[in-house]
Amino acid sequence: MEERGTISIHTENIFPIIKKFLYSDHEIFLRELISNAVDATEKLKRLSAIGEAKDEMGDLKIHVAVNKDAKTITVKDKGIGMTADEIKKYINQIAFSGATEFIEKYKDKIDEKQIIGHFGLGFYSAFMVSSKVEIITKSFKEGSEAARWICDGSTEFEITKAEKQDRGTDIILHLADDSLEFLENYRIENILTKYCKFLPVEIEFEGKIINNTNPLWTRQPSELKDEDYLNFYRELYPFAGDPLFWIHLNVDYPFNLTGILYFPKLKGELEVNKNKIQLYSRQVFITDEVKDVVPEFLMLLHGVIDSPDIPLNVSRSFLQTDSNVKKINTHITKKVADKLAELFKNDRKAFEEKWNDIHVFVKFGMMSDDKFYEKAKDFCLLSNIKDQHYTIEEYKEFIKANQTDKNETIIALYTSDPARQHSYIESAEKRNYDVLLMNNMIDNHFINMIEGKVEKFALKRVDADIVDKLIDKGHQVESVLSENEKTKVKEIFEKATTGKGVTLNLESLPADELPVSITQPEFMRRMKEMSSLGGGGFMGKMPEILNVAINTNHKIIQKLLKAPNEEEQVKIAKQAYDLGLLSQGMLSGKELTDFIQRSAELASN
Repeated sequence: MEERGTISIHTENIFPIIKKFLYSDHEIFLRELISNAVDATEKLKRLSAIGEAKDEMGDLKIHVAVNKDAKTITVKDKGIGMTADEIKKYINQIAFSGATEFIEKYKDKIDEKQIIGHFGLGFYSAFMVSSKVEIITKSFKEGSEAARWICDGSTEFEITKAEKQDRGTDIILHLADDSLEFLENYRIENILTKYCKFLPVEIEFEGKIINNTNPLWTRQPSELKDEDYLNFYRELYPFAGDPLFWIHLNVDYPFNLTGILYFPKLKGELEVNKNKIQLYSRQVFITDEVKDVVPEFLMLLHGVIDSPDIPLNVSRSFLQTDSNVKKINTHITKKVADKLAELFKNDRKAFEEKWNDIHVFVKFGMMSDDKFYEKAKDFCLLSNIKDQHYTIEEYKEFIKANQTDKNETIIALYTSDPARQHSYIESAEKRNYDVLLMNNMIDNHFINMIEGKVEKFALKRVDADIVDKLIDKGHQVESVLSENEKTKVKEIFEKATTGKGVTLNLESLPADELPVSITQPEFMRRMKEMSSLGGGGFMGKMPEILNVAINTNHKIIQKLLKAPNEEEQVKIAKQAYDLGLLSQGMLSGKELTDFIQRSAELASN
């Protein structure tokens, strides 16, 4: 038996297209060849199960071998093999998918999900790294003769008889001079570990099995224990700490989806933690860029997703968006929401202990997905500086009696930096007001979202204004100063504060409040902070605006009016103003040095 011919293709020469454009990453040649070997093995298993393959299956390992002297890589399987006629049909007609025909023929007898190949082009990725490719194969069919196919990367091929005793297929790649890197064992092992780590047929390289044929996500949740999930997480991420909890995905209608998603402990480096979800298609690794399959707010999760229904381009390297991707995305969102709701309902205390690690997921999800918001609003927690936790509705009820303003709006006060804003927190606590802790980078956006969703509910930072204006109940404390004295005080402070964007206001406050309180308007401060995070829609640098509230009832103001001359009055006003700046962390450099020297001078008088 000897035959020569040309490969049936519709372009002049498809090999340059395959090499330069179709498969941009050359290392995936091995993924494609191993996938084909797995397909051939899985087909044999199915045919044996239905009685159409009579021989004993025996050892079905796939062997990968490197021969540095011969400059070859061999991939050897013991699957169904091919006859010479099948080589002509499946190899010589590019893009005719053997897997597709096999499924059509046996669709009532086999599980389609077990067959990897779809495109019929995978084998030809071998020519990205090879100057010549050989196939030596023998079909499982009784009386079959072994056949050898060889091609040098042109459209010409040769088929001859071959000597091969065992059923199966050997693919021998004669590496091109520009691809000799693939003769290094560590290179091959890295590729096999990356793409083939969880394939369902054992793969042997250098005397060891490199894959786990029965990964956790392919098993039923009912047969698994917590330790199984933790061990699998350590297998995926050997240098990460243990996860908080996980979700096992197992869907077969209206699409097929399996996987395990883990909630890691976040350390604040949000970008660093991304791209930790691995996407598989029938246990073949595809990518860890899953932004279309997984909602953006869950990109910080870790784990594995496997679906044969995720559409890939012909090289399997990129996702193609279609209705299935959208459905899977929506389902994952629902499963996460349901899991969080279940955890909250079943063990609230444990949920609260995890809240600091998961609140970023929840808040981001509520902002980006309305359906997630509807479920999450019942388990999203607001935490105060005493480390007490409330749902949104619980918190409204908790502060309603004491923190409702004259317009019947419930005002929640919060701090983003308890140490820096301590004096403002103290003012709030003197009135028995509760103060929330909102110190994450996401909280500015979250606050805006909550105010837009929840009626008659506002959040104000404790240093956004004097506390009596933050929660304006319409009450007014009387000032001990006359109108002339007020005018005099304002004139002195105008001379002491020469900075731009400073607005002076005389306020009648309790005598035990600060003599000068410096605040930034809530709206402008939020805009500035969101702008610094790339949001808020403000272009350019935000202007600095300071509201200076002068407490006309404080003893320092009395002392100022009694000072012997204007120079002393301005010095006292400047000292009180700098105290206000210091309480906001706004005093530095020369101004801080001057303040310290002035303090020493005043203390010694």
